Amino acid sequence: MSVTPPPTADERQVDQQTTTARQGRAKRQRRGKLFANLALLFLCLFWLLPTFGLLISSFREEDLVKTTGWWTVFTNIGDFSQWTLDNYSEVLQAGMGNAFINSIAVTVPAVVIPILAAAFAAYAFAWMRFPGRNILFIVVIGLLVVPLQVAFIPLLRFYSVLGLTGTFPAVWLAHTGFGMPLAVYLLRNYMGSLPGSIIESAKIDGADHFTIFTRLIVPLSVPVLASFAIFQFLWVWNDYLVALVFLGNQPSVAVLTVELATLAGRGEGALNLLPAAAFVTMILPMVVFFSLQRFFVRGLTAGSVKG
Repeated sequence: MSVTPPPTADERQVDQQTTTARQGRAKRQRRGKLFANLALLFLCLFWLLPTFGLLISSFREEDLVKTTGWWTVFTNIGDFSQWTLDNYSEVLQAGMGNAFINSIAVTVPAVVIPILAAAFAAYAFAWMRFPGRNILFIVVIGLLVVPLQVAFIPLLRFYSVLGLTGTFPAVWLAHTGFGMPLAVYLLRNYMGSLPGSIIESAKIDGADHFTIFTRLIVPLSVPVLASFAIFQFLWVWNDYLVALVFLGNQPSVAVLTVELATLAGRGEGALNLLPAAAFVTMILPMVVFFSLQRFFVRGLTAGSVKG
């Protein structure tokens, strides 16, 4: 049996230098990670500071909002007389409550319709063979670079003929058309990256395209569907221009963004109401985003790599 000779002085020195280098590298990595975490924390706090100030202002009395800054609450934070819920009550009674319902009535169909249509189209582009498939896909993706403003006048004339101007279906169709190119692009890339063996196995078992789409593709595509739903929801919910053009600013059909702009037009008379109105518009988007955020990153990276 052979006996391993003890390390020489040179070998011990090399081992010691290697260990020292590793320890130094690990220490630098820890310092770099700490610095990155501190920088990220600072950026988050810096980004959230205006929102925090807006939240405090939404609960303050009208005269305090108009005469002092929001940070002055910390000089006498125990004085509960400076807090009130009247701003939210007045905002909801002034039309924001009805506008909130109108925004839901506009946003939900404007999210569901393009997702349904784009999912069928994306499956066809990814797994069905038909003449002109690639050319048609390029045309659809090319619509991403077309500004939506150029479509306003033709759509208004078309809606006038159909009698849709000032109605919710007009906004649903407009947002569906404006959101379809991006939806088709995202969904097609993801569906095209799914293993072809799954599709072939289903075809061998006798499944048709509709069965494959509903039983296989849709359940596997939940991350990208949720990701696009977040994008589309935030876009439609925060939209002002499309809602103003196709719905108008009548109280019966006005959405939150239009109502918020009307409230801002009152000037200093609404300084205490604007923070509360802003948070009314933020409630539902925050709920949607945080409830679907686990799908967000997966959906953004969908189709980026094969296999």
